[in-house]
Amino acid sequence: MSKENSIAAYWSEGMDEGRLADWARRLRARLPAPQVSLGLVFMSPKLFPHAETVLEILRVHAKIPLLAGCSSNGLVANAEEIEGAGGLVLALYSLPGAKLRGFHFTQDDVADAAVTTTTWSAKSGLTPKDVNGWLAFIDPFHLDGESWLRSWNQNFPQQPVYGGMAAGAAVGNATEPVTQLYLDGEVFEEGGVALAIGGDIAVTGVVSQGCTPIGEAWTLTRVEHNLIRNIGNRPAYAVLNETVQKLSAEDQKKSAGNLHIGLVVNEYLEDFHRGDFLVRNLIGGDPQSGVLAVGALPRMGQTVQFQRRDAAAASEDLNELLTRTKKNLDGREIFGGALFCCNGRGKNLFGRPSHDAELLQAHFGPTGVAGFFCNGEIGPVGDKNFLHGFSASVALFVKK
Repeated sequence: MSKENSIAAYWSEGMDEGRLADWARRLRARLPAPQVSLGLVFMSPKLFPHAETVLEILRVHAKIPLLAGCSSNGLVANAEEIEGAGGLVLALYSLPGAKLRGFHFTQDDVADAAVTTTTWSAKSGLTPKDVNGWLAFIDPFHLDGESWLRSWNQNFPQQPVYGGMAAGAAVGNATEPVTQLYLDGEVFEEGGVALAIGGDIAVTGVVSQGCTPIGEAWTLTRVEHNLIRNIGNRPAYAVLNETVQKLSAEDQKKSAGNLHIGLVVNEYLEDFHRGDFLVRNLIGGDPQSGVLAVGALPRMGQTVQFQRRDAAAASEDLNELLTRTKKNLDGREIFGGALFCCNGRGKNLFGRPSHDAELLQAHFGPTGVAGFFCNGEIGPVGDKNFLHGFSASVALFVKK
């Protein structure tokens, strides 16, 4: 594992051009690698008025050829999660042999991609064979992320996308929060920024949805839109109730108000394990009709398993998935990473700061990691990419 190809740090001192420039130069000097390939920057809304100046200072003084990122109120630097942050996080990565390209896109592009199959290739100038994986940062208030991912998965099949929805703050008389997206020296308040990683570097990682499976796996036998009527030819509500009743008293207590449903993405697997399920909300249930309403559009014949989400389950899930990923990498060189956490995690979920960041470093550190707290996280389950909630999406840059 490489320890010399990435570095990240948190700047907390507000806008001071001279001191920020010196900080950027010193950060670059701490990176032993001969050149920087990529910079990731995540910035507090307190710096919104100075964002373009900040980007230029970082690009020039840290010698960054490609810089991308977005805004958030919570930032991640290495093993530290800074909630309620007032500054910025900058990570520098040396990615030998990587071919990188970033571009900005809008809701108009998403609408066009819904009817024109070549939109994303034309916009990016890339074909699937040019790319090993993606990072993406999205404005959640002016771009339909679900529609974007549907067309993206079709245009770049089986290529992982990691990232998240930016967070921001109310500005002036705006009726909704303002977020910012960054690409090189430009600041965008709408759309998305995508970063293609190709050449000799690939992107792998983990999407921890914060749940542990309960009960057994079942097959859906009657479905209408987002309503599950029958599971295993029985009323869906009865199956859920039976699943909960079979739990220990302690686990029943943990499950109260914390139940979700996992939908298998790839039915061709021989066995289903943690990470094979797309976790979605259980919106409600009716014991009289036996119907469950879910925050998804399940399909007849799909395999499902109920899930419990709480701090212990979230910790167990992330730890197990990181352990599995490390084993699968089997010593492949790692060139740093990025961590995208739901803004409902952190101290809100675990009762203490830095849980996810510390666990990532425990498995793969010390290595440079930057990230932010998201309004929704992006990451793959199986061979498709999805938007998630309450998740931790971890991207690792690795040797192809």
